[in-house]
Amino acid sequence: MEPINIIGLAPGSLALTPFASETLAKADLVVGGKRLLKACPDQLLPNSAIRLPIAGPLGPVIEAVRKAASSGRKVVVLADGDPLFFGIGKRLGEELGRENLRVEPTVSTMQLAAARLALPWQEMDFVSLHGRDDFAPLYASLVCADLIAVFTDEVNTPAEVARALLERGADCFSMTVLEDLGSPEEKIRPLALPETWGMDFAQLNLVILERQYPPEIELTLGIPDHYYLHQKNLITKLPVRAAGLAHLNVEPGSTVWDLGAGCGSVSIEASHLARRGRVFAVERNKTRAAMIRENIRRTGAWLVDTVLGTMPEILADLPEPDRIFIGGGLGGDSNQDTTLLKVACDRLKPRGRMVVHCILLDSLHTAKDQFKSMGWHFGVTQLQASATDSLAGDLRFKAQNPVFVLWAEKP
Repeated sequence: MEPINIIGLAPGSLALTPFASETLAKADLVVGGKRLLKACPDQLLPNSAIRLPIAGPLGPVIEAVRKAASSGRKVVVLADGDPLFFGIGKRLGEELGRENLRVEPTVSTMQLAAARLALPWQEMDFVSLHGRDDFAPLYASLVCADLIAVFTDEVNTPAEVARALLERGADCFSMTVLEDLGSPEEKIRPLALPETWGMDFAQLNLVILERQYPPEIELTLGIPDHYYLHQKNLITKLPVRAAGLAHLNVEPGSTVWDLGAGCGSVSIEASHLARRGRVFAVERNKTRAAMIRENIRRTGAWLVDTVLGTMPEILADLPEPDRIFIGGGLGGDSNQDTTLLKVACDRLKPRGRMVVHCILLDSLHTAKDQFKSMGWHFGVTQLQASATDSLAGDLRFKAQNPVFVLWAEKP
């Protein structure tokens, strides 16, 4: 296969380097977006050269590149800045093999943006919202990063990024929008998040988010119970929460459902573990759902989605989970006919894990019988914790309610 040249053009100006001009002068096939192809004057290319614009799915374009290179034709792919930084170089390497690529980068948009703001960026997080219908990667970065660069598109605009932050209560971040970098129309605007509502932005833009102050409560495992806003003692106590999360075995990319989330303590701490995944706190009570949102704001657990609604109907539109925690909704007279457990079992991905916390024996037997009938591997741990309490000028141990921690693995 003839080596495929991937050439980065300077942001904004799209100026050609001497290497780029020399390579294009020998090209049989030139591939790139319409804007990039337009930057290559006809007199620079051989008369026989074919221009192939990227205007849709990459599959057919990559196949055309493969066929041309395999037949010994010289292929040049044009990209913005650094083709391997959120660029086409990654996809071409995966499809055609990195050994068949010859990459010539130039200054990336990110480098230029950092230089304009005199901003060191070696510890910055990078998020691309190109073609996405959710902001999960952005929420994940908000949790752990103080500096975030967001690559937008025509749908996920800077205004939509600001809206997403405001909906989560993440107003601790400032926003700077950099438009048409490297061009005569270059514009750099620090903006308040609410100010972006209804604003228009250049098609080529980059958003920089910078944390101005930390969350009130550090997001970690084992947050004390009294740090959480909760109602009528409806909280999974710290010792039981720790055991449940350990049995749940949340991984960095896990999608987690917390059903009957209460104040959201399990969801919030699960998001500390599922840092590249998604976490859904499902709660039917409006007051408790509001408490979950407030606890998310106080801990900065922006990855958690609060879902208000009745189960199991509300679960239909959620993505299939790798992990399910059920802390409520199985016991009591009002839940005798519920199909929640069956729906949860059906939706759980193969080799996924489920943990059910039961206080009532009927709930324990219901869940155990369900797992047994499906042939799932399961086990039960009874947890009885006692905590110190003041009495007569001294301390005593006060017992908490015993809890059955039932875990199961789907084949």
